[in-house]
Amino acid sequence: MRFANDDDPELRDLVVRFVRPGRRYMQLAGGMLQLSGPERDLFVGELVQAAREITPAELGVLFEGGWRERRTAAWLVAVSGRTDFRGRIGELMLGAGNPQIGAYCITLATFRTSADADLVCAYLDRHSSQPELIYDRTFALGTLLHLDAVLGADRASSYGSPDGLRHHRYEGHSDAVRRPREAQELVAQFCAFANECGELYAR
Repeated sequence: MRFANDDDPELRDLVVRFVRPGRRYMQLAGGMLQLSGPERDLFVGELVQAAREITPAELGVLFEGGWRERRTAAWLVAVSGRTDFRGRIGELMLGAGNPQIGAYCITLATFRTSADADLVCAYLDRHSSQPELIYDRTFALGTLLHLDAVLGADRASSYGSPDGLRHHRYEGHSDAVRRPREAQELVAQFCAFANECGELYAR
């Protein structure tokens, strides 16, 4: 992992240009869904412009950084529809015990293919017995439910009912974890936002 400090000026400069403006990396966790009016228009416009400006090489550098850089990079990939980053996102998502997979799930959901569903299934298969990742797995299952709806498939059913993950009942988590159907609805909202930005990007 690379760190955005004086020892790595390349990554540091990219963080200044693409990650920190307007606390973009924080808004991309879901805060942008609450924006409205001129504030929302400004955020969308700046995100689209960033997606236009960043190069594939620069995206690759951001993906080598920490969670802030990777979240931002995943969203810029989603907005620009750069499916050539599918493999890299899959690698990061499948990394052992890797938290913060939400942005990866959303990006794969915007690509809308069976190859993306394959990666989500691979994540669920690999991390099925790790209680510390219950939140991430629930979001992943919500993503798979979303892709099933888009692709006319039923792959999510092998992981349990839409109301709960198979073998994922852990003490202390039952009331706090978002159910997969709720996660599916949230993924749909994120995808709608990404698609709106993508339409502006393509103009």
